[in-house]
Amino acid sequence: MTTALLSVVQCIWMFIGIWVVTVTLPYKGLADNFPNDVREALSPRLDHLPLSPKRIAGMIFLVIWCIGFIGIYVFAGRDGILNGFTFGQFLARYLILGVSIKLFDIIGLDYFLLTKTQFFQHYLPETKGCKGWQVFGFNRKEQIRQCIMIPIFCIICAWICTLL
Repeated sequence: MTTALLSVVQCIWMFIGIWVVTVTLPYKGLADNFPNDVREALSPRLDHLPLSPKRIAGMIFLVIWCIGFIGIYVFAGRDGILNGFTFGQFLARYLILGVSIKLFDIIGLDYFLLTKTQFFQHYLPETKGCKGWQVFGFNRKEQIRQCIMIPIFCIICAWICTLL
């Protein structure tokens, strides 16, 4: 039950992070996750953004967001330690967390949010009409790389938790 709850929490946390960063802190790193034509449309804006209170708030939130995301995995490990998890149980928990966030990324964010809604175009109006918003799988190589790294990360987390 805890694992399922943590999976849902991390997906919600991921969406909140993307939403807040899109609204408060558009930057080149965010644009790197978009198709090429969208990046090109955003480039003039991102090259000349002043440091404003809104962007500073976004930077602060980004730090809090990172800590919160790490906290989900630390909590998962701490709970497992308190409940006497074995390596296999830790591995299963972390794999469920890793697979659920990756599925949410691919289906919820890349497929639904990027290609089926006008979410980003609402906040980044200069990208309206970009064909890249309709191309599902434009970041396939990055997704494959992450799918390879997730099990490795899960094994390392499970191993660390069994040592504690």
